[in-house]
Amino acid sequence: MVVRIFFCIFALDFAFDTMLGIIINPKSGKKAFRAQRIYLWKLLRKRHMPFAYRVTKFAGHATELARELVEKGYDEILILGGDGTLSEAINGIMRANLTAQQRAKIQVGLMPRGTGNDWGRYWNLDKRFKESLRRFFEGEGHPIDIGCVTYWRNGIEHHRYFINSVGFGVDPLCCQKAENLKYYIGSHSINYLFGLIAAIIQHKAQHMILNVDGKQAVDDRLFTMNIGNGPFSGGGIRQNPEADPTDGVFHTMFIKKPTFKQVIEALPKLYNGRLTELPFVYPIVGREIEMIYRKHILFEADGILENIIGPCKITCIHNALQFRC
Repeated sequence: MVVRIFFCIFALDFAFDTMLGIIINPKSGKKAFRAQRIYLWKLLRKRHMPFAYRVTKFAGHATELARELVEKGYDEILILGGDGTLSEAINGIMRANLTAQQRAKIQVGLMPRGTGNDWGRYWNLDKRFKESLRRFFEGEGHPIDIGCVTYWRNGIEHHRYFINSVGFGVDPLCCQKAENLKYYIGSHSINYLFGLIAAIIQHKAQHMILNVDGKQAVDDRLFTMNIGNGPFSGGGIRQNPEADPTDGVFHTMFIKKPTFKQVIEALPKLYNGRLTELPFVYPIVGREIEMIYRKHILFEADGILENIIGPCKITCIHNALQFRC
């Protein structure tokens, strides 16, 4: 009852200099959700901080909620969820009716509750929720880059934003397989390893031309490619160990069709950041990457799958907003 009364008093749209919006995905990391939520409400009451909270109800809902909050003037957005919920919220912020200057002042925070936690891993945020919340409330904002995938459907331009990474080839198949495994073994980061092995067996390479910052870099068959704003993907795999979400460029790992022997050589290096040492792995650094191909292609942006046909462009938006940690 006390918590409910507190909700009614403080979960309103106040006109304060700094306003906090909270987006909660109740399906992400279900086990400790009640304890986490009560602890958060106690923190807010202790700090006398006005806030508005929203709960996601379906896939993509966090995009709508984040856009609504920032357009109402909420300049601090705390996400209780996984990489997917965070990515959806980023898309809402980037699509909101704001100027670039307004958007750059928005501070986003994360209390990780998902499976992969690749974005949080870079910032040393894990499922110790009390520590994550302490760092959000006591930390400072760091200007970060946001990636944008531009593609066309029926002549209409579309944009899909990402905060951590975007993957093509084996990458999206791995995410798909890992998601399916949740129904059988629960939400574990090991799902991505099993998913990767299954994806490697199933995937067929396709021809692609890659232009980086206006110059042709690749004309070959793509097996897999990960474009990193952050260094981790797939539940802790360090595909792009040099990636830094504040430096204004992407670090990209491009792999042509490997032999079975090369796949075996690569597996021990998945998590130690030494993949780029392998001779069949081609590291690429650039601000804008254009992919030219003819067939249908599947890609994943922060673990969320998208289907497109035809060319696409991936652009780094430097200092797009701030991550508070």
